[in-house]
Amino acid sequence: MTQAEIKLCSLLLQEHFGEIVEKIGTHLIKTGSQPLRVIANDTGMSLDQVKKALCVLIQHNLVTYQLQKRGFVEYEAPCSRVLRILRYPRYIYTAKTLYSDMGELIVEELLLNGKMTMSAVVRKVANRLTETMEDGKTMDYGEVSNTFVRLADTHFIQRCPMAPETTETSAAPPPPAPTLAVNEKDMYVVPNLNLIGKGKRRRSFDDEDNGEHEAKRQKQDADGKEPPPDDGIYWQANIDRFHQHFRDQAIVSAVANRMDQTSSEIVRTMLRMSEITTSSNAPYTQPLSSNEIFRSLPAGYNIVKQILDQYLTLLADDPLEFVGKSGDSGGGMYVINLHKALATLATATLESVVQERFGSRCARIFRLLLRKKHLEQKQVEDFAMIPAKEAKDMLYKMLSENFVSLQEIPKTPDHAPSRTFYLYTVNTLSSARMLLHRCYKSVANLIERRQYETKENKRLLEKSQRVEAILASMQATGAEEVQLQEIEEMITAPERQQLENLKRNVNKIDASENQVDETIFVLESYIESTVKKP
Repeated sequence: MTQAEIKLCSLLLQEHFGEIVEKIGTHLIKTGSQPLRVIANDTGMSLDQVKKALCVLIQHNLVTYQLQKRGFVEYEAPCSRVLRILRYPRYIYTAKTLYSDMGELIVEELLLNGKMTMSAVVRKVANRLTETMEDGKTMDYGEVSNTFVRLADTHFIQRCPMAPETTETSAAPPPPAPTLAVNEKDMYVVPNLNLIGKGKRRRSFDDEDNGEHEAKRQKQDADGKEPPPDDGIYWQANIDRFHQHFRDQAIVSAVANRMDQTSSEIVRTMLRMSEITTSSNAPYTQPLSSNEIFRSLPAGYNIVKQILDQYLTLLADDPLEFVGKSGDSGGGMYVINLHKALATLATATLESVVQERFGSRCARIFRLLLRKKHLEQKQVEDFAMIPAKEAKDMLYKMLSENFVSLQEIPKTPDHAPSRTFYLYTVNTLSSARMLLHRCYKSVANLIERRQYETKENKRLLEKSQRVEAILASMQATGAEEVQLQEIEEMITAPERQQLENLKRNVNKIDASENQVDETIFVLESYIESTVKKP
């Protein structure tokens, strides 16, 4: 774990959860697993504050706990899980693309709250959708439930691990912390709830009245109503499944750029057929026969079986090796080489960075080294057809930035320079790690820049919000156009221009964050695919 990762985690925790949670989270990321009292002692915070902060982090799946043999509980914050906060907008947008507004709001609620029961999610989403609809129209709970079931069927959401049920007759004292477990069979099984009802709109109370009413209602619910039928069955977003979808999209896009739309649709069909059966870290998809692929192609693609076989042969013979042939039964068995595809995507990212930073001639040398593996400086000059002085400068520039490495092969044990071969090579894995570290730094800088921009214009933003609130309340009471215009003129033309600039800058920074995160995803996926699982 690098300093750039720790800094980025700290910024993300502070932005989403505040200073106290950020302090506890960053401390755990730096020190590893620690018991409660040690955390309180090291951070100088009260036990009550530490407990509340840990509750928030556990609720959002950012901290895990483990019962040690001696009987105390240790808490740990995996850095990789905290960094996933950066990708939340992408998860929500994916849910919107696949399952419309309902899917978007379900995933958004689960990410915002960490864990929720199905009944609570359905109720909240139905209420939110009802508020956006025209007067007189409401959203039915049944429609939201159906979308929830579809998300669970495709594994985008999953059940949280539960504590085992304890019998009241057992005399043994309960453990200091429950051991959470989930049955693999039940992980995506939706409880059979008969949710009948429609979404409700918020009533326009005054703030005080609204607060009192809400508190009263919650108390009545707690006292009078029995618990919902799915009480204790909590759900969370399945981040690995979203990552699998992003990886599949990247592979399909790469095939489309390399070949054509039809071949990318064939690869998409193969990935869709094996998305549930193949684990997210598997090196290959399940073997699929040519006949199965033909039957599963989308209805719009009216290609005959013979053409499909030609496309599959073409994909299998391609030097990129995204698709491989694993047998001849059923018209030919085909697999997608996922790890090979990730390595190709990571290499393409590195090439692109070299081209943008050092120019096309450096990119030519870089591609040459990737293809030939090891070359001396003279060979680089000859193969790349670049003058000796320029080639030397370019190689040293890339060497100093760690995109290229130098390997010494001595002819004699004394390592005399005159009797040593100096070979240039590209170590893709170490280059990917270096670039990933830079990406983390870039995102941290972008977040700090956005915070600086909003802090500098804090007074103006507050004024703008006040004016908008006054306008909204006056429009609700049916004020005249002249009065509304007077309120709007409270913000002068230069201030309005300043607000426009701020909005444009913040949007640019947000877009840049998302673009850098796409690069981070490709590099992280490639590095994970090279690590051998025990």
